[in-house]
Amino acid sequence: MPAKRRGSRRGRRSEAVAGYVFLSPWLLGLMAVTAVPMLLSLYISFTDYDILSPLSEVEWVGLDNYERMFTADPSYWRSVTVTVSFALIAVPLKLAVALGVALLLNRAWRGVGLFRGLFYLPSLIGGSVALAIVWVNMFNREGAFNGFLGLFGIEGKPWVNDPSWALETLMVLAIWQFGAPMVIFLAGLKQVPTELYEAASVDGAGRFRQFRSVTLPMLSPVIFFNLVLETINGFQGFTAAFVLSNGTGGPVDSTLMYTLNLYIKGFTDYEMGYASAMAWVFLLAIGIITAVFFTTGRFWVHYSDGDDS
Repeated sequence: MPAKRRGSRRGRRSEAVAGYVFLSPWLLGLMAVTAVPMLLSLYISFTDYDILSPLSEVEWVGLDNYERMFTADPSYWRSVTVTVSFALIAVPLKLAVALGVALLLNRAWRGVGLFRGLFYLPSLIGGSVALAIVWVNMFNREGAFNGFLGLFGIEGKPWVNDPSWALETLMVLAIWQFGAPMVIFLAGLKQVPTELYEAASVDGAGRFRQFRSVTLPMLSPVIFFNLVLETINGFQGFTAAFVLSNGTGGPVDSTLMYTLNLYIKGFTDYEMGYASAMAWVFLLAIGIITAVFFTTGRFWVHYSDGDDS
């Protein structure tokens, strides 16, 4: 074998070793913080582990946790209903508001940078406990929202304590935090060629027709990206529901989000085996939903280079 070829192979091998050395902190973190706990959780989902006993004493119960989940636990299906309702309503409205505000801010007028920052600010404080507490106090019987309604002679309600409206207050909170998708929409709007709008205007297209025929198709990859991320975030909602209901999912299970129910089963009822089974079903459901998005996206997501795959 020529010396030059042997030297090139040794060089590639040393580069590979150096690459793994630099990646080792991340790989160790992946194994210690993600991979190993996930595998342990998968094992626990087939046991009756109660979080208080050592793992050596747990009893293997097979698929009993999964069977109970689908056939003998009404609270499970209630949490599924609440979570799906939340995602189906809050996510589309949040994206619609984000896109509408992005269209308004996609103009070179004075002070637009300040307004962009102000609209993005709620997303910075995101899922904080402090924000959830403020939101609960705002929609209490004596809260600021009822005070505002009183200015117009409208009698308010205890919104957060009313089973008919408690979940809606969480939806409004989620919609209000539209800053992150708004910024992404703004970035996408900056990439739409102005020549397309000029050509559409010459053809007699009005603003609505330009929006439908130019803006939406050109923004479809950005819409798809935001839709996937916000749907996953919507299904993972926890903090606001926990604070509003004091960790119970009330009133009358109206805010019993899936992740909150999982927390209750694992850390309040000490049924960690059952909670682990819920977590793996949740992971599978999120994976299926994401796969559906990617499968159907090819029919409505259009890329500027003509490759819709």
